[in-house]
Amino acid sequence: MQEIVIHGWDELQSAIFEGVWDADILRYRNNCVYRGMSDQAWGLVPSLNRVCAHDMSLEKQMLRSFKKYGYADLQQVTSFWQLLAMAQQFGLPTRLLDWTYSPLVAAHFATEDQDAYDRDGVIFCAHIDRINRQLPLRMADMLTAERGNIFTMEMLDRVGDGFDALTQISSIPFALFFEPASAVNRIANQYALFSVCSDPAVAINDLPGTETAFRRIVIPAEVKLEIRDKLDYINISERMIYPGLDGICKWITRRYAALGPKYHKPKGDQ
Repeated sequence: MQEIVIHGWDELQSAIFEGVWDADILRYRNNCVYRGMSDQAWGLVPSLNRVCAHDMSLEKQMLRSFKKYGYADLQQVTSFWQLLAMAQQFGLPTRLLDWTYSPLVAAHFATEDQDAYDRDGVIFCAHIDRINRQLPLRMADMLTAERGNIFTMEMLDRVGDGFDALTQISSIPFALFFEPASAVNRIANQYALFSVCSDPAVAINDLPGTETAFRRIVIPAEVKLEIRDKLDYINISERMIYPGLDGICKWITRRYAALGPKYHKPKGDQ
């Protein structure tokens, strides 16, 4: 996987906007999505694999419990894929990976954890068109018919109402990206989408044909706070990412924490 190490805000801008000019339409566009993580040592491993590596079959039981005990809030959710997206958003371990269309929202997630400022962060960039090359013919044809490269909830509902529908299409593992309906404000504010693998034991970047689809932008620990503070200036913060009182409190807590003296030495001591 290609790796770029940045050394400040300006280099971050150069890295995330590299190659976005589309000469065919004379606009700045690309087909990438982004995932920010506070520790660059973490790979593209879903929460299900981290929590339930000892027994991946627990996935079905957890989703069943989420639907049963969350019924009051979920009774209007009729789509399996929407239920899955909401479970992911509220912290249930799933096989999904969170992505965003916004590289700066990804930078937020790479720098939001103030307890991880002693570790290098990372933004993973995924080129969707290259990843879609490994889709089974039926799934690829659906995208072609819709003239898109991301699946919608309605498209997945036509495929089936569970993971078994994916494995019935192909015994060879594959991954796809889909957009959930914006049932909660944070999905819309985070410009969010998800990836899902038909086989939860296979990482998306290990699928055949995806070798050139990913790159990593590493944010060294010593520049994390600079990136974090400058994101605040352009309103990329917990206050926007997590609408509601919890996001406001997270933002206030970090804003008034003594992070400068802890992580930045005075100029004369550097």
